[in-house]
Amino acid sequence: MPKQLPEDSVGIVQPQSFRWDAPITLQCGKSLPRYDLVYETYGQLNAARSNAVLVCHALSGNHHAAGYHSADDSKPGWWDTSIGPGKAIDTDRFFVVSLNNLGGCHGSTGPSTQNPETGKPYGPDFPIVTVKDWVISQKALMDFLGIKQWAAVVGGSLGGMQAMQWSIDFPDCVRNAVVIAAAPKLSAQNIAFNEIARKAILLDPDFHGGHFYEKNTYPKTGLILARMLGHITYLSDAAMREKFGRELRDGSISFDFDVEFQVESYLNYQGEVFSKNFDANTYLLMTRALDYFDPAADFNDDLAEALRQAKANFMIMSFTTDWRFSPERSEEIVTALLAAKKSVSYADIDCPQGHDSFLLDVPRYISMFRAYMNAIEVEEN
Repeated sequence: MPKQLPEDSVGIVQPQSFRWDAPITLQCGKSLPRYDLVYETYGQLNAARSNAVLVCHALSGNHHAAGYHSADDSKPGWWDTSIGPGKAIDTDRFFVVSLNNLGGCHGSTGPSTQNPETGKPYGPDFPIVTVKDWVISQKALMDFLGIKQWAAVVGGSLGGMQAMQWSIDFPDCVRNAVVIAAAPKLSAQNIAFNEIARKAILLDPDFHGGHFYEKNTYPKTGLILARMLGHITYLSDAAMREKFGRELRDGSISFDFDVEFQVESYLNYQGEVFSKNFDANTYLLMTRALDYFDPAADFNDDLAEALRQAKANFMIMSFTTDWRFSPERSEEIVTALLAAKKSVSYADIDCPQGHDSFLLDVPRYISMFRAYMNAIEVEEN
């Protein structure tokens, strides 16, 4: 519990809410009569409104990317390592906007919010959303804030995919796209991981076809299993070996099926915490959005042609031990950008932590991230 907030923290922050009071037609063909997006901002928007940075979250992220909601918070926002005074996304220079995506479960309109037509939670009736839908809803927030162009759109993993989609769909609105630990589309293996995670939720007897809210329960076991599976893919073998090895929790083998190894205890704990804080229907939506992401599909499956629409400069970063979105997937993006004759910088960072590296204070990664962001020119007047 921080008694005194760190000097490089954005401090105490309060979530805000934006309402779009008109229908939005989604890529699936269905529509919502209106929607709310919860967001936070850090730093100050300059007079020229030229220093705004959009932070897009990954699968289980939300709007709370940096700072604390109170001095009693045990942890800061999920990307506090990179957002704050003097950090990679320097809030002394930039005005940072971080939001909870449409379909989320942390205040934005999603399955757990009330369907105005029924007075009950949307549940499984909430329509499938895609990365393109998110970008359109984010553009509405951008207009509401009076921002004409993002100095940068930044994200890791699924967040990086949104940055890519922004550069294609609204090329005049993005000066820089920072795409970290992402891919141009999911591999069959990644889709398979997502399907197993969804099945764990769908087959939980407490799922009730997605209407578990009305039963005053939730698919706890399914969410725990989904998170445990996902978490394994976010870490590298080296990171797990260094952190846990084959250490036994109680020092000796008990010859039963209770939790014995430290890694088992860790995964069970992570799953338990996640199950209490994340909505099952939202988890299904987010993994489907990952599955469906494929910006080249609208351009005859030619990624270079898709990225030819962009006007932004690009920074692509990957991590050597990331096997969820391997460096080869980032290199596909770089190759397509070069073919499209776009300005691109690329760094493959050697570190043992795996896919989750983008969330961590890895010195070489943070140094490169900061150097790129510091080189972005910001017009003051």
